[in-house]
Amino acid sequence: MEILKSILTLLNSTECTLPLFQVLLLLIFSSLALLFYRVKLALFINFLFTLFWGHLFTKELLVVNISGQAQLLISYAYLWFGLVIIILIMVRFSLSP
Repeated sequence: MEILKSILTLLNSTECTLPLFQVLLLLIFSSLALLFYRVKLALFINFLFTLFWGHLFTKELLVVNISGQAQLLISYAYLWFGLVIIILIMVRFSLSP
């Protein structure tokens, strides 16, 4: 029970500010994809925005918490795994009828 309270406290104290322009772009692109029944494309668009926002908000934390080469390794690993997933999704889109 104590763990649940600490998790809820952490979630309540977390602040995240997203640029309104980017949120509007996400809303427009996802809505258009869903309007034309392209659910996979809408998921891909949401993944791209999530990947970008994840890198944008964790970049400062990595610089503060980790120094030197480890910071670069974690940051590059995050981007490389994201790029690999993007490439796999693009290959899958090209193979689907």
